[in-house]
Amino acid sequence: MARGRSADYDLNRETIVRTATRLFAQQGYPGTSMSDLAKACGISKPLLYHYVSDKYELLREITEGHVSRLEAIIGEVEAQKLAAPARLRELIRRFVHEYAQARHDHGVLTQDVKFLEARDRSRVLKKERAVVAAFAATIAEARPELAHAALDKPLTMLLFGMINWMFTG
Repeated sequence: MARGRSADYDLNRETIVRTATRLFAQQGYPGTSMSDLAKACGISKPLLYHYVSDKYELLREITEGHVSRLEAIIGEVEAQKLAAPARLRELIRRFVHEYAQARHDHGVLTQDVKFLEARDRSRVLKKERAVVAAFAATIAEARPELAHAALDKPLTMLLFGMINWMFTG
């Protein structure tokens, strides 16, 4: 009979994912080995493989998880049915908060997404484009003259650049 999962399995796995996120952000995905991760977690490699199948699984989970949380923020703010200027302020506030909490996740997303296989990378990038489009649509709604001048998307990218800059280094 197969042995069941321990009561702290999910907590242990989450600790491994968080540690991998930090290591990938600091050393890069290619520069981090499963041995590095096991050592940083204070566990053996065989025990590490009890929780994750491979390094790629971690990369996919980290990148998809982060961009999915950003998508969820968009949905939550849109559900508030705020006027466009207030919605934009709330999106900015929530994204700054998320980036502050997930600095390493965002670093992995921006630096290591290129190591995902094409189908996984495409899925993550599609979600990223949806997030950018939602911000651009909110800017366009708040300031229609910017949309008419085709500045809504460049301003969105400028805004993301400023938010990213707050958490680099």
